[in-house]
Amino acid sequence: MRDLVLLAMSAPVSRPSATIADLPVGLDTHPMEARSVDQLPDGEGWQFEPKWDGFRCLAFKAGDAVELRAKSGKPLGRYFPEVVQALGDLPPASFVLDGELAIPKGETLDFDALQLRLHPAESRIRKLARETPARLILFDMLLAPEGGDMRDLPLFERRDALERFWASLPDKGLLRLSPFTRDRKEAEGWLARAGGALDGVVAKRVDGRYEAGERAMLKIKRLRTADCVVGGFRYEAKRKVVGSLLLGLYDEEGRLDHVGFTSGIADAEKPALTKKLEALIEPPGFTGDAPGWPSRWATERSTEWQPLRPELVAEVRYDHVTGGRFRHGTRFLRWRPDKAPRQCTLEQMQEEARPGAIIGAVTEG
Repeated sequence: MRDLVLLAMSAPVSRPSATIADLPVGLDTHPMEARSVDQLPDGEGWQFEPKWDGFRCLAFKAGDAVELRAKSGKPLGRYFPEVVQALGDLPPASFVLDGELAIPKGETLDFDALQLRLHPAESRIRKLARETPARLILFDMLLAPEGGDMRDLPLFERRDALERFWASLPDKGLLRLSPFTRDRKEAEGWLARAGGALDGVVAKRVDGRYEAGERAMLKIKRLRTADCVVGGFRYEAKRKVVGSLLLGLYDEEGRLDHVGFTSGIADAEKPALTKKLEALIEPPGFTGDAPGWPSRWATERSTEWQPLRPELVAEVRYDHVTGGRFRHGTRFLRWRPDKAPRQCTLEQMQEEARPGAIIGAVTEG
């Protein structure tokens, strides 16, 4: 099978011009996914890769046609015309690649800039594509040039094929090749520096096939904690008990900025906590950025919230910070009655680690 793939990659094939619909890997293919675990796996047979902070993307090419698909299956091409153009300019007539769309910003990646691309106005998208062109960071190959379906091949063969494909390109353009390691200690170093560009580390079996749509990989994230002021809360949608706590941190001017929320409150604790919170209701709650301000994250469904006197401090666990906010909902750990609210500052989340030399592999050029 491997010899057939090598032949398909190196020898031209005489046949009518194909369309994307003719590819053996269809547009309805979903990327292989990962399940979360707490630690890097031990033992032999693992390949570790950076988990980049971007949009997962399958890239399809057949002749002059190029399609980009998100993990959800939705089209991404109209939002990243520069990447579509870069793929269309490549010599191979057809392929399907798995990768991550990302936008470099200095020594890190800018997830906010990616979010800005999801805009209805084509003129705005074109402007952003010129000013902040995205990169497609490649880490797997599903269909080799000229038609070799690689999904049933082990990872080490797919990676070899991807590297040969990469080496054959005269101009890499906006494409980047993601590094990997099979050394657990090196992967531990990546994980320790996660933040700002790396969302963690992905572990794959070197002998594993490409299981589209299945959680056949492992992902490990570096989780951190922060002490936050509870500046407000929201009731549940159908009951007048607390549904989520609104979290804040003080900036350098002493303003309390809303930075996220936590909703992991045990049902048994909600009635008593609701009474405690209702006794503290007092405007304004947040004196800087407040809930309900325009936000691209849209993680909190209701805009109605109750402001609180800034007296309670909660310790929460979070995975990522973007634009001065926790990107996802946090996990409530414990109350901190020993911590003064004014000690809860934004400095806790500004110490994002830089991933070091590894980021240069995808940001340079």
